[in-house]
Amino acid sequence: MTTPGQPLLDPALMQPLDAEARRSLMRGGSKTFFAASLLLPSRVREPATALYAYCRLADDAVDMGEDPHAAGRALTQRLDAIYEGRPGPVEADRALAQVVHRYAIPRTLPDALLEGFLWDAQGRRYHTLSDVQAYGARVAGAVGAMMALVMDTRGPQAVARACELGVAMQLTNIARDVGEDARNGRLYLPRDWLAEAGVDADAWMRAPVFTPGIGSVVQRLLRAADALYERAAAGIADLPLDCRPAIQAACRVYAEIGHQLEREGLDSVSRRAVVSKGRKIALLAASTGAALMHSPFGRKPLAPLPEIAYLVEAVQQCEARPATSAPRRSFDQRMEWATELHARLIDREQQRSQDRQSRA
Repeated sequence: MTTPGQPLLDPALMQPLDAEARRSLMRGGSKTFFAASLLLPSRVREPATALYAYCRLADDAVDMGEDPHAAGRALTQRLDAIYEGRPGPVEADRALAQVVHRYAIPRTLPDALLEGFLWDAQGRRYHTLSDVQAYGARVAGAVGAMMALVMDTRGPQAVARACELGVAMQLTNIARDVGEDARNGRLYLPRDWLAEAGVDADAWMRAPVFTPGIGSVVQRLLRAADALYERAAAGIADLPLDCRPAIQAACRVYAEIGHQLEREGLDSVSRRAVVSKGRKIALLAASTGAALMHSPFGRKPLAPLPEIAYLVEAVQQCEARPATSAPRRSFDQRMEWATELHARLIDREQQRSQDRQSRA
């Protein structure tokens, strides 16, 4: 088996995917990811898109297939082939093969992702917040770690914060999708919190409706997410300067979902909280300047969340690839780039506002 960081066995597989293949992969991503990806430098955007596309397609294969366990075994076999440098004809596999070998992504990370998908298929029960965070570590924390690697960041503090950002986002997703998940036979709210709120989890699942008890548990989950967003923000300074605005934006947009949910009375059973496009644009614009203010100095190291520690360890044990030869821009050049990007985002939103007024 080839070691991550070494060339693939077939050099032809290292060629960039064509434009149509990239568009096909991009269709698998999330709206929030693509909103934040507008701020990613081009050197990161393509491998990030490949990662998100693979994650979405793998999730669909397990979640929508007739036999989730068979789908999981098939995905594991495909990962074997990817890490051996012989991916099959599936575009997402070819793209992932390029990424894992180029950026020395340890096998533990995509394996964790698949394990989380199988937990869904198995109908796993989550009794404590730690149980929920262990799930989040797999389906989202592992993605955060892979994103850190494609941004050429491997330090343990930066990787830990990236994993924790993924877990925070997953907690937000869970808080937002309580009703939708329940109608699909899934419950991710900690059962011990539900019991403390006087909610019989199994009885509620048979007839899911919003109650003050459910609202109190959603509120607690959002507070847990906020604590992780705060931890994650401390790691932004460890990222390359041109990557910080995108990650800052992801932090802000996802946290805003929770704030919107709170404004709507914490009822995520009968409706789904949505952040408006205008608000997203404003957050993206504000993130550009805010990300540049982060400083790595004077910060105390934080121990990783216990549930993500094994992911951080896996990255540290995996030998990094040789440094890329991509040119590095000076601080002045990066500041100019960030300022111009900020101005373009504001101009874009103003133009959209004018277009809406002209159509009214």
